[in-house]
Amino acid sequence: MFIDFFFSMISYIILIIFVLVGVAFFTLFERKVLGYVHIRSGPNSVSFLGLFQPFSDAIKLFSSENVLPKFSNFIPYYFSPLFNLFLSLVVWLIIPYFKNMFIYSLGVIFFLCCASLNVYSIMIAGWSSNSSYSLLGGLRSVAQTISYEVSLFLILLSFIFISGSYCLIDFYNSQYYCWYIFCMFPLCLCLFSSFLADTNRTPFDFAEGESELVSGFNVEYSSGGFILIFLSEYSMILFMSMLVCIIFLGCDLFSIMFFVKVILMSFVFIWIRGTMPRFRYDKLMYLAWKCYLPLSLNYLIFFVGYSLLINSMFIYWTNFSN
Repeated sequence: MFIDFFFSMISYIILIIFVLVGVAFFTLFERKVLGYVHIRSGPNSVSFLGLFQPFSDAIKLFSSENVLPKFSNFIPYYFSPLFNLFLSLVVWLIIPYFKNMFIYSLGVIFFLCCASLNVYSIMIAGWSSNSSYSLLGGLRSVAQTISYEVSLFLILLSFIFISGSYCLIDFYNSQYYCWYIFCMFPLCLCLFSSFLADTNRTPFDFAEGESELVSGFNVEYSSGGFILIFLSEYSMILFMSMLVCIIFLGCDLFSIMFFVKVILMSFVFIWIRGTMPRFRYDKLMYLAWKCYLPLSLNYLIFFVGYSLLINSMFIYWTNFSN
């Protein structure tokens, strides 16, 4: 028992290392893609084609001076980026790696809990900085995340009724013959845009509104605190890309095509940032409460009725056969 736990922890530490390295190269990938979108070259000076640019930026940020605001609340100001990074890394445990890792039977519920707790770290980071811009960014993030998590939970509940389980392995088993994206394309678009809002990405980046809030809730952070918030945001983007592939595009982690699909979904995150303008805030709330919520409720009622019909037919056929 102890040996299994030891190897599981070693596997998780290796996973964290690879996630952080993947985040580093994902930032390089984003800067390259945005460079081509803007018809310019991205990072190309540090080593061959700028491959070591993320490590150069990390060294520069960690070695720079850490400025502490004079009137900030030190303890929540200091620990909220650490808590944010911890939540964005621990959520990777629910990915079904099939061996030497934790496989939760309630993985979807665990993901929703971590996504809900993530908003508290952003809110506390904005409040503890004692800055008007950061406080406004934190309040925006709270309102935005709560609004879109309602529809996000209802959409995931629809897939739970279809797959019959909270574990992500059953999403793989239920998509063996047909991917969910072919039969539930509107829900796919709603879930993907809810993930964009949950990770504060364009066009839903109101918590980090650079044009009006000077980087929003993290405006007072520098050096290590800023890079921890940065790492947590981009690791959640990679995780959301993998989660979209698991829910809609199959879940064969032993196939190289699965990771190609993850890279393509990450590219869509970047592509949307380079092409779409920011929403107006009232339109953002209108989209959540008057478009996504009725659509997700209607689909949920339909799938509940469908699952009840299938179960009743199965029971009737079993009794008839006996």
